[in-house]
Amino acid sequence: MAKYSEEFKLMVVREYKEGKWGVKSLAKKHGIKAHSQLGLWINLYEEFGVEGLKRRNGKEIYSVQFKLDVLSFMKRTGSSEMETALHFGLTNPTMISSWKKSFLEGGAEALDRPKGRPAMSDKAKNRKNKPTNEKEMTYEQRLERENEFLHLEVEYLKKLRAFQIDPEGYLEKHKQRYHSNSKKPSN
Repeated sequence: MAKYSEEFKLMVVREYKEGKWGVKSLAKKHGIKAHSQLGLWINLYEEFGVEGLKRRNGKEIYSVQFKLDVLSFMKRTGSSEMETALHFGLTNPTMISSWKKSFLEGGAEALDRPKGRPAMSDKAKNRKNKPTNEKEMTYEQRLERENEFLHLEVEYLKKLRAFQIDPEGYLEKHKQRYHSNSKKPSN
């Protein structure tokens, strides 16, 4: 997703407010991929003025109760994500849809999970600090390493055999995983 400056957003919104251009044509003119993005800017500007167009640091942490209040309001009133975001002063309506998805999948506890990758565990840190030089390793560490390699080899051979027996079936079964891992979002 492209980041647009506050000045650019304000210029485009003001150009829209002049009434000479529609949302779609104005978005196309300025190379904004999604005209809905421009619609969001217009709504934010109308609701909050220039402050609504300012970029947030993205590190706001909302309480579980706040998230539940937002979802409850949306359900109770039948408001869209955009209307709900404007009502609560949120500049990112898609955040509400992710809260809704999390709530539907895991209940209120799912709304309390921190965003992003979890901190590295002590076990993983210790694994990183393991000596890589064979001479520095203890006998037990060498056995653990050999065991790990053997496990990997067995897994590889199982997958290779499954592929040799039924290549098309294997590829079809694993197709979704490879597509989701290999393609990065082009935002």
